[in-house]
Formats: sequence, C-alpha cells, structure tokens
Amino acid sequence: MSCFKVAEKFVSINGEGPRAGELAVFLRFCGCNLNCSYCDTRWANTADVKYELASAEELVEYVKSTGVKNVTLTGGEPLLQADIVRLIELLGASGAEVEIETNGSVPLKNAVSLLPRPAVTADYKLPSSGMEKYMLTENFSYLTLYDTVKFVVGDMCDLERAEEIISKYELTDRCRVYFSPVFGKIRPEQIAEFMKERKLNGVRLQLQLHKIIWKPDMRGV
Repeated sequence: MSCFKVAEKFVSINGEGPRAGELAVFLRFCGCNLNCSYCDTRWANTADVKYELASAEELVEYVKSTGVKNVTLTGGEPLLQADIVRLIELLGASGAEVEIETNGSVPLKNAVSLLPRPAVTADYKLPSSGMEKYMLTENFSYLTLYDTVKFVVGDMCDLERAEEIISKYELTDRCRVYFSPVFGKIRPEQIAEFMKERKLNGVRLQLQLHKIIWKPDMRGV
C-alpha cells in the first residue's frame, strides 16, 4: 500500500476558482516539478519539509470526518503523486466533489477519465513565471465547461500572452477562464482595464480570498 506525503490538510473556504467562497477540505501534497517565480507554497516542495504519511484510505476517512463535501487536491503538484488516481476514485466513491489544482505541465488524460469525474483547475504559466516552456497545451483538449484554466498574471506582458493563448485554443468556448493577479505585483484594476479594452468576454478576474481575509502568507487557510 503506497502512502502520500501530505504537507498539510485542513478545512477552509476555497479562496479561488469556480468554488470560491465555498467550504472545502484541502489536501496539500509535497513536491513539484516546476519552480515558478511567484510560488507561494515553495515551502511544501523543499527537501526538509515536514509531512505526514497517509494512505488513500486514511485520507478518505479524514475527509469524511470533516463533514465537508468539496475536496481540493493541491500542492506542490498533486498529479505527480503515485496512486493519486486511486485516491480520486475513493474520494469520488465516498460522495466527495473532487477538484484538482494542477500546474499545467502534467498530462490530464488519466485523471479526467475517472467516474465520477473530478473537476480540474489547470494553470497556464505565463512568461513572468519562468515556466511557460513546460506547459502541455494538449491538456486543453480534455477540458470541459466544468473545468478551469487559470492565468496567474504578473505584468502587462503576461496579459498579452494570456490573450493569445485564450484566442488560439478558443478556451472561453471550452472551459472557464480566470485571470488572477500575482499578489503585490500587478493591480487588479490594470487587469480589469485590459479586459475592457480587449473585450474579453467569458474571462473572469478573480482575487485570492484567503489572502484578503487572512495574512497573505498564512498557512492552513
């Protein structure tokens, strides 16, 4: 039986995405294959991070014990976890509504073929992240209107690039699309003005609620 390295698990409101403002159980796993310039969970990817080893069955029991239906699998990069498919299957069978937050560099095919199907929030890393070359645009073909592509925006060049990707892959016809500012790097009104200027129908500006409600660097929220 394989175990997961869990950096933290907790109940909070969902700070972003289509379930923003709703309660969710968060399971944060250790390890990531990217190193974004603005990463706010780099601590979870360090070699000396403290973690809990837990089986899929133990994590499902924890989720059940919270009484909360929404479950967010995050990291790090959750899809790098061995046996993550089994965990998703068990959570779905237990009645949980599973959302996977993925960085856009890992294939989605296996995860989205499961029933009940988890929702996916996939990043597309823009130039300021330093990680755009790792993006798998073929993942877009697996997305539906239940899924989300999130563009974390650090500057105006990022906005220009995001508009190109949205247009090229017709993302607003395929799934939800969000712009999210890098905290402290770009003003939300700059993004809103860009959206107005370019007439970006079907794109939503979102702010990270957990960084507004609590301290921006607070864990477990």
